[in-house]
Amino acid sequence: MLISTNELNSILNDSDVIIIDTRSFKEYSEGHIPGAVHLDLFAFHWIDTTQKGIENFNNQSQNLLSFIGVTSEKQVIFYDSVSGMLAARGVWMLMYFSHENVSMLDGGITKWQKENLPLDTKFNGFTPSKFSGKINSNIISGFEYIRDNLNNLKILDVRSTGEYHGTTIRAAQSGHIPNSINIDWSQNLNEDGTFKNNDELSKIYNLPKDSEIVTYCQGAYRAANSFLILKKLGFGNVRVYLGSWGEWGNKLELPVEK
Repeated sequence: MLISTNELNSILNDSDVIIIDTRSFKEYSEGHIPGAVHLDLFAFHWIDTTQKGIENFNNQSQNLLSFIGVTSEKQVIFYDSVSGMLAARGVWMLMYFSHENVSMLDGGITKWQKENLPLDTKFNGFTPSKFSGKINSNIISGFEYIRDNLNNLKILDVRSTGEYHGTTIRAAQSGHIPNSINIDWSQNLNEDGTFKNNDELSKIYNLPKDSEIVTYCQGAYRAANSFLILKKLGFGNVRVYLGSWGEWGNKLELPVEK
């Protein structure tokens, strides 16, 4: 799920590679990796995980991935400023559609620039496709699944401590999902924006490998980053709660702890 700057630099001209810059359009226009297209994934929030809501998410996701030209033959690489939440969300989305040849640039464009690798300012257009993937329902969760299995899941709240304890309020209710434990996603990164090594990460995520884990944050971006870390560490049963606190915290009938 990770690709190094050197590896990416060596395949820049490969026609079977799609490079996706997930930062803001302003950042993209000021300089991006040659050949990269722009896709601001923050515009694709989703906080409805009812059955109908998930069906709509599936349809819109397939339309989006078709728009950017994903096919089963393509290698897809997402990048961010660092090994960040936006690129991670892109990787998780493609994994959700069982697209295996997907990765994120470790260290993002910050590391790329630090190594004086080439940049471009030319806007690159999309070559649309007709994408259809096989949905992997084992790596997504809706609110009902968590509500019905609160005592059987390891629930990871990867937000800040303020959000977790309820002093930072970003929904109708503040606090966290009952029984969840707080491991801030920012602990995943080194100071240079790359992912920490597995030894360091294993000390942070000191959980039984056979646990069923659900990660959540506010909008399932930070949660996607921690999902990738857990998969990197060999955890087999990990889901992202797509609606996250943006959904749970606004459903007044759902239980909350502070």
